[in-house]
Amino acid sequence: MNKALKLTTLFIVLACSSYSQTTTVDATDTTYTMQLKTVNIRARWLNDTDRYHYNQMKFYVTTILPYLNAATKLFNEVNDKLEHEDLSRKERKAFIASKEEAMRTQFEDKVKTLNVTQGALLVKLIARQTDANIYVILQDFKNPFVALKWQAWARMNGMNLDRKYHPGEERDLENIMEELGYPLPAAYATSSN
Repeated sequence: MNKALKLTTLFIVLACSSYSQTTTVDATDTTYTMQLKTVNIRARWLNDTDRYHYNQMKFYVTTILPYLNAATKLFNEVNDKLEHEDLSRKERKAFIASKEEAMRTQFEDKVKTLNVTQGALLVKLIARQTDANIYVILQDFKNPFVALKWQAWARMNGMNLDRKYHPGEERDLENIMEELGYPLPAAYATSSN
């Protein structure tokens, strides 16, 4: 055997030695299969500033999680209601207004205390969890003028509501969400990012 093949064989034997193995015997050959353990890779920071920013982002995300969960639940509830029932335009508008008022009474004071960074993270995470463009949501549920008003505010604060969430561009945010038990929604697994 050449040296590379010996090293490869040794690596496979060492890698498999601590994991469960099953042997399947066929009439013509033997097949070995193994189940490897899941490995989580933690970020290593180049300096303390990077670690500080990561930890601050994680704190911000844990702060906004209740609002994210409520917004996602509301979005799914409204979508289900509007898709499955034949509502007139007036009934649709009244339903959306009632849901908006309920959210406003429950969260308005708390959301107003968020800083701009927390607000930007909330918008990104709502887009992540719903796989929707926030600008389009505002256009559909409110009207184009409201969407334009909030887009102007977002642009003045360095954000863009008319942009879909891209997990590949938000690696730290994705790591934080995975750590907190929010895996990437299935819609992103089927699309190319």
